[in-house]
Amino acid sequence: MKTNSTSALPDNPYLLLTPGPLTTTASVKEAMLRDWCTWDSEYNGLVQHIRSRLVQLASRLEPDAYTVVPMQGSGTFSVEATVGSVVSQDGKIVVLVNGAYGRRIVQIARVLHMPVVAVDVGETSPISAAMLEETLDAHPDATHLAVVHCETTTGMLNPIAEATLAAKRRGLTTIVDAMSSFGGIPLDMAELSIDFLISSSNKCIQGVPGFGFVIARREALEACKGRARSLSLDLFDQWETMEKQGGKWRFTSPTHVVRAFDQALIELEEEGGPEARHIRYADNQQALVDGMARLGFRTLLPPEQQSPFITAFHYPHANEVSDFTFPAFYEGLKQSGFVIYPGKISSADTFRIGSIGDVRVEDIHRLIAAVEQAVR
Repeated sequence: MKTNSTSALPDNPYLLLTPGPLTTTASVKEAMLRDWCTWDSEYNGLVQHIRSRLVQLASRLEPDAYTVVPMQGSGTFSVEATVGSVVSQDGKIVVLVNGAYGRRIVQIARVLHMPVVAVDVGETSPISAAMLEETLDAHPDATHLAVVHCETTTGMLNPIAEATLAAKRRGLTTIVDAMSSFGGIPLDMAELSIDFLISSSNKCIQGVPGFGFVIARREALEACKGRARSLSLDLFDQWETMEKQGGKWRFTSPTHVVRAFDQALIELEEEGGPEARHIRYADNQQALVDGMARLGFRTLLPPEQQSPFITAFHYPHANEVSDFTFPAFYEGLKQSGFVIYPGKISSADTFRIGSIGDVRVEDIHRLIAAVEQAVR
């Protein structure tokens, strides 16, 4: 069901075909028109309700085993809060890397001066449980594993189950960056043996930017007391304050963004949850790939590695579009009402198009027509 189509809004000149921030519904935007007090019991009750609904989205098998910690800032703030609060002073983290966001976790660990082992499989290969096993054999003192679910550098959907289950067999604590996938694809943290899952308000749940959240196995989070390497990014202290004070954030919270996120959760439930949203996103992505292929554009990844969230395309061959430049292509699409992403890998000339947000197949068809016009 599509309500309040953003494409019809006179003050919304284009659709964001990106992995977030993304195009939101008018009703999500309208939710921000009211001011809220961070100390008010009605607002804090709203925070608690959001936390409980996120737990329900994260695990149907063991919902009581998990809890939620919202954290101010972009998704990277929540990633750093998790890495900096979860890995103990004598710990060692293994990071499976196949893109910019895996590399960012490695960078965070190094800035925090913690032992880290980066297992880099290249930007166009999925992570490998076999390589993880080899790494753990070489580093028996490893205590934590971090992996990115959807690597938006390329649109790769990593087979995280193989890695997290292998890590659990070795007794490691597991951290999954599900920034651009959570809410847009069915998963169960208990089934996947995930201890900490990180996402953001402005991705598949279709809110606006302003905070991230960490869904944590309660027992694992309770063990993090006193470990944090930062005051403001202390995951345990943020959680304990919310538990004791009924949803109160330690420091000023993004009240308008929280209210918009509550509305976005309502709309996710009305759509049919992550299962239904995944179908819509997959339909969008398939229409995108089919339409772009008809115009001669090749995807960077094969279908079996591709997520439904964002797709990387090669630049056209010189003999197909002799004067193609991405800046001109981008501006042409923007003038037609669409904003896309540049490429982010070094091994090929690519650009990326997202298929998430308040976007439907008919929007993708309009995009394909604009692409055809832009290249001709």
